[in-house]
Amino acid sequence: MATAKRAARSTEAKAPPDAATAAAKRGAARARVARANGLEEDATLRHVARAASNAEPARKATAPASEASVPAASQERGAAVSRPEYWDRACADLVRRDRILKKLIPQFGPVHLMARGDPFVTLARSIVGQQISVGAAQAIWARLVAACPSIAPSRIVKLGQPRLIECGLSKRKSEYILDLAQHFTSGALHIASWASMDDEAVIGELTQIRGIGRWTAEMFLIFNLMRPNVLPLDDLGLIRAISVNYFSGEPVTRSEAREVAANWEPWRTVATWYMWRSLEPLSAQA
Repeated sequence: MATAKRAARSTEAKAPPDAATAAAKRGAARARVARANGLEEDATLRHVARAASNAEPARKATAPASEASVPAASQERGAAVSRPEYWDRACADLVRRDRILKKLIPQFGPVHLMARGDPFVTLARSIVGQQISVGAAQAIWARLVAACPSIAPSRIVKLGQPRLIECGLSKRKSEYILDLAQHFTSGALHIASWASMDDEAVIGELTQIRGIGRWTAEMFLIFNLMRPNVLPLDDLGLIRAISVNYFSGEPVTRSEAREVAANWEPWRTVATWYMWRSLEPLSAQA
């Protein structure tokens, strides 16, 4: 009998938090996001009440640190100006619906996202710039252009790994660049179909290439394909900007960032771009 009682107490001690506790935590988080978005308190309370009846456990999301994120400062200075056809419509809609962007967007006047041209060059530059400073990336790229004035997949393959390393690339990055070039020359990529493929399909294809993770693929969607509704939650700059602009600098989880960005749809690319600008207004040139 005593053994049975001890077993019962042990089981009780190890029992997971009940649904009400989990729901309360979710409700508090949602209320925090609601306050950040400037929603009315009674609407927030209704949202919390609905959450309390939902027994699905909350999940903590954290951003991986595998890819460095300096999107605003690393824009390609020579890119041709190409204003997205959706830009003005998106800005007008965001100004109407989001209290932060209502103040932020007019501060930057007529500036806008600029397209990067060649897909191979865009991806190669992304690999070169991973986890190093903007200045170091620019110096390496300049040496690469000097060694191979016409950057193209076949020319990079012909250049070879020793010359790539001489330009300042690490052994691993030189392997990544060569793998990228070989994917382009082999026909393994559906380049001509990217414009008609949905975002996740493009990401899935690009992340099969060594050295290209989800963040790099999302930057490609934004700066090359100019997709209007990309939300790069692995981007540290975006998370920091949401923290500064919506939460007074307090730490923000990916889940909270996603909830804030729900108000930006279907223009999350545009809102993200202005978030970057809010942190580095002088260097976000694309």
